[in-house]
Amino acid sequence: MAVELDRLRSIDPDAVYSRQEAAQILGVSLSTLKKLITEGYLRVSQPAGLRRIFIRGESILAMLDQTVVERRG
Repeated sequence: MAVELDRLRSIDPDAVYSRQEAAQILGVSLSTLKKLITEGYLRVSQPAGLRRIFIRGESILAMLDQTVVERRG
């Protein structure tokens, strides 16, 4: 748990992350990250003519702030 908190605390709101970096920060696969993007949970930017997608740290933090965690007992 402490490792996860350290990883999330290290998200710089002004930094720009690749899909691979964002997936690693969130601890999810690239396919799960793609679903988060497609379903609108994670905002990204993609300049015209480029395949590359840019994800700002503030977008990752905003998604995490809006996420509801359910505890399973």
